[in-house]
Amino acid sequence: MTPNTSDVKPLTPQDPIDIDVYPTAPRLVAAAQAFLTEIQNLHSLEEYLNDNHGPGTSYFEAFSVLVKQGFAADWVAMHELDGPRFRGRKIMDPCEKMLYFSLTAVYFSSVPTIAPKDSHHKHPYREINCVIPMDEGFELEGLPVGEKWQGAGWTSLAAGTHHIPRARGGRGLVLFFLPGGRMVLGGDEGEGQPEGI
Repeated sequence: MTPNTSDVKPLTPQDPIDIDVYPTAPRLVAAAQAFLTEIQNLHSLEEYLNDNHGPGTSYFEAFSVLVKQGFAADWVAMHELDGPRFRGRKIMDPCEKMLYFSLTAVYFSSVPTIAPKDSHHKHPYREINCVIPMDEGFELEGLPVGEKWQGAGWTSLAAGTHHIPRARGGRGLVLFFLPGGRMVLGGDEGEGQPEGI
C-alpha cells in the first residue's frame, strides 16, 4: 500500500534528524555526550573551553570533522532560515543521555557580515557554541556585542543574555548546545545584559 504523502508532516529546522540514517551522526552525538559529561559542573566556561578544548584538541577536532562531514552530506544545517547564507537544523532534542541539552548546527556565509533577520533571542539558561570555520577568517560574535569576535574555538553565553547571532569573514559552521533546548526568540534588542557581561 502506498502511503498518503498528504498525511506526512514536512520536516522543519526544529525537528531533529534521525541520527540512525546518517553514518557520522551517532559519532557526533557520542562525542557531544562525552563533552557535556566532562563540562557539566564547570564555571567560567568560555575561558575554560578555549584554554582546554580549542583547535587541536580531541573534542574540537571531532566536532569540526563530523560537523563538516554532515554538512557535505546534507544533514547538517540544510534548512534555510534567512536565505542560503543562514541555514540550520536541530540534530538532537534534549534528553537524559545528552544531560538535557539540545544539539543544533547552523551555517553562515558571512561576506559581508551577516546578522540574520528575526534571529534576536534570549538564553534562559545559557548557550554554548563551538565555532568551526570553513574559511580561515570566519568569526562569530560573542559578548559584549561589538567587542568580542571568536574564530575557531568557543563562545559561552550566560543565562539571561541575549543577542543576534552575527558572523563575519567568510563561511563557517556553529554547533550549539542549549540546556533544555531553550531559547526565547524576539524581545528587546536594547535590553541590558546581566551584570558582568
